[in-house]
Amino acid sequence: MKKLLLLLTLASPAMAQPLPQADAVFPPQDPAEVALGQLLFYDPLLSGNRNVACATCHNPRLGTSDGLSLGLGDGGLGNGPKRRADPANMPPRRVARNAPALFNLGTAEFSSLFHDGRLEAVNGGIRTPMGAEMVAGFNSPLAAQAMFPVLAADEMAGHYGENDVSRAVSQGLITSQGGAWEIIAARVAAIPAYRQRFEAVIGDAPIKFTDIANAIAAFTAHEWRADNSPFDQYLRGQTSLPEAAMRGLNLFYGKARCASCHSGQFQTDQSFHAIAMPQIGPGKAAEFENHHRDTGRMRVTGQAADAYRFRTPSLRNITLTAPYGHSGAYASLEAVLRHHLNPIKALYAYDISQAILPNLPLAPDTWVQDRPEELQAIAAANELPAQSLTDAEIADILAFLQTLEDPASRLGIPETVPSGLPVLP
Repeated sequence: MKKLLLLLTLASPAMAQPLPQADAVFPPQDPAEVALGQLLFYDPLLSGNRNVACATCHNPRLGTSDGLSLGLGDGGLGNGPKRRADPANMPPRRVARNAPALFNLGTAEFSSLFHDGRLEAVNGGIRTPMGAEMVAGFNSPLAAQAMFPVLAADEMAGHYGENDVSRAVSQGLITSQGGAWEIIAARVAAIPAYRQRFEAVIGDAPIKFTDIANAIAAFTAHEWRADNSPFDQYLRGQTSLPEAAMRGLNLFYGKARCASCHSGQFQTDQSFHAIAMPQIGPGKAAEFENHHRDTGRMRVTGQAADAYRFRTPSLRNITLTAPYGHSGAYASLEAVLRHHLNPIKALYAYDISQAILPNLPLAPDTWVQDRPEELQAIAAANELPAQSLTDAEIADILAFLQTLEDPASRLGIPETVPSGLPVLP
């Protein structure tokens, strides 16, 4: 303990923000449920057309993201940056937002999820976009989050009307008898190997959709616990950091003010900020809306003050999870770091060539970057002041961010899954 206190004291007298404590609490997981969740995570059985798995957009080889600015779910072929549209089953559109990483989501700290926080723990319950229709039985926000992609046409459900799941979704049948979740649960229950594994978790009770979600969440929480990076070891007084990384740490918690938002052990204040991040792609709109904006947190709260605010991402394994931003606008970590130096200038100077996008013909107006009035609105909402850093200082901060790496894969990718479908990825 004395060694740890000495490290925290001597890190730098110039630090404006204190270093965090390496004290995150990870609830224990049932090994049988974790092993079951691993199979479900990689099994395309849960998608409408049986061609997309959770791992399609959360690929462990790509930092639990997909290596794309905006991914392709249903209607895509291949994995990672090489994923492409299937000419025989063209995707309805790109996925609207960048696939977030899954590290450390098993801790209570991550009590709300998605880029806009639309799913969150509230007063002992879970508030979701489904409102009063949300069923009980999810063990955590992570469990509830794990299963919403199966309802999205562009992610896992498929084109409206082309399979039993998408038909149920198009009719508004989600939680009711014969709804999308019941259809998926029945698929899983019909496979003896899954039924046997579920008996070790829930006994002989019927398999419900919430049981599937809870197993996937248990696996996610176990598999991607990432709290033993060089930085964690430094905080515990177990090691020192390279000189460049140490200079970067002092900048991160001092002059550069990164920790004013990227605070805590996992470098996120769990809050929402507008930093003029470029908006590309289809945006977020309800079925009855005809626009391609993404106003972020405001879509959840209805408050104008929340316009264009997005969650502060955790920086754990940030060096492995490119592209960056809610729309994946920046392909490199240095580019998004430089955006933070002068967000409004970077917004207006942004070029779509900085994104990583599969080829998919889209109408020109889906690129909000080309709409001056929207650029003005994004710029007006910015709350991050401009600052100056030298190239050498930027290099040092990047060196510090490398010390946050802890890929933390435990069970890995199974060779086969009980459905017999191809393992994805």
